[in-house]
Amino acid sequence: MSTVRVELVGLELPGSHGVEEEERRREQPFVYDLWLDVSEPAADRIEATVDYRQVAELVREVSESRQFRLLEVLAGEVADALLERFPVESVRIRVRKPEVQLGTPVEYSAATVERARR
Repeated sequence: MSTVRVELVGLELPGSHGVEEEERRREQPFVYDLWLDVSEPAADRIEATVDYRQVAELVREVSESRQFRLLEVLAGEVADALLERFPVESVRIRVRKPEVQLGTPVEYSAATVERARR
């Protein structure tokens, strides 16, 4: 069986996640990069593969389900939910936090999680 890597890069959603209480009191942007390995579609129809709109909505659902302290836990929850809901072989999820405050300039912090179907 052939697989295709589907990418959804730069999905920006607001969230109130972080270690510090102040981070959890205000919304800030979180940027998701997703790589999904799916079976090559048998037909040129959205029903034959994973619908990006549904993937984006699932990421939103996970982000809004609770406040996460750690990016790596948020990324893992997104990865697990994708494997549970969609016919994907494996996923790689990176969550970036562009407004991270470290006391020194930094472009973003990020965590990347990879999961595969067992």
